[in-house]
Amino acid sequence: MILKGENIIKQYHHDGGLISALDHVSFTVGKGDFVTVTGPSGSGKSTLLLSLFGLIRLTSGTVIFDGKRIDDISDRHLADIRKNSVGYILQSFALIPYLTTIQNVMIPLALRKIPAKEQSKRASEILDYVGLTDRMHHLPRELSAGQQQRVAIARSIVHRPQIIMADEPTGNLDPTLSLEILDFLQKINRENKITIMMVTHSPVAAEYGTMKLHLKEGKIIKT
Repeated sequence: MILKGENIIKQYHHDGGLISALDHVSFTVGKGDFVTVTGPSGSGKSTLLLSLFGLIRLTSGTVIFDGKRIDDISDRHLADIRKNSVGYILQSFALIPYLTTIQNVMIPLALRKIPAKEQSKRASEILDYVGLTDRMHHLPRELSAGQQQRVAIARSIVHRPQIIMADEPTGNLDPTLSLEILDFLQKINRENKITIMMVTHSPVAAEYGTMKLHLKEGKIIKT
């Protein structure tokens, strides 16, 4: 077990009342699982992904990561866990437009204060792994959508995380590119034993999951 949620609740105040974005959600993820999280819009998928490592604070519930409870620790300690053990991939790619490919990939290593020479070496190796050696010094605007998402994937794994949290990673891609990115995420999962938790609207993407969670109105209704 690498990640466990127990009775997770996230509530928001709205128009004088409470809305439960997550309603007593419980699950257990094993090391090396590829988890797909599906459900209609507004079902709580992205809220779940963002809340597990403290980007959104839970109302109540317990989150255990790598054997340690993390829902009740400080923001600073949560930031350290994200910096060292978690990779994020977003629908929007979230690349810094004025940085080159390799500079974008080096960001997680710079945050960990790894020496510049080692940053460059590891980023170059990862870019070779994702097939972007020839785009190393290009800016994001000079890359295709699929290449930009591969840069985002490289950035998410360059610091050798234990788990990747992917929020609609194929949402801005056409069907052919979507399959390319999904196949690559599956390769990362299998070859590197990195656990992946992926939110998706796509039934095709959901089939990549070795474990499937389905949310409706903040509740898990099918696993």
